[in-house]
Amino acid sequence: MYVLVTYDIGTTDPAGAKRLRRVAKQCQNYGQRVQNSVFECKIDPAKLAQLKANLLSCIDDEKDSLRIYYLGSEKRFKVEHYGTKQSFDLESAIII
Repeated sequence: MYVLVTYDIGTTDPAGAKRLRRVAKQCQNYGQRVQNSVFECKIDPAKLAQLKANLLSCIDDEKDSLRIYYLGSEKRFKVEHYGTKQSFDLESAIII
């Protein structure tokens, strides 16, 4: 399935900056960054449950916001993008 993970972390103190780095690192482990606080993930239900648990352990419910959008399981979902930072196709091969 495809999900979009978005977050807004309060960074008015050093602990917030640390939470922000931890949340971003967790998201990078499961998907690709498409904007500063937005990640696209192609993920199975078990890994999604793991990602959610990891993210919920990182955030402060009083200061932070986390949203997960379920985009479905279609092979191709429609995303229109304008401007810089073109994303890559999650279905294509990645050469490292």
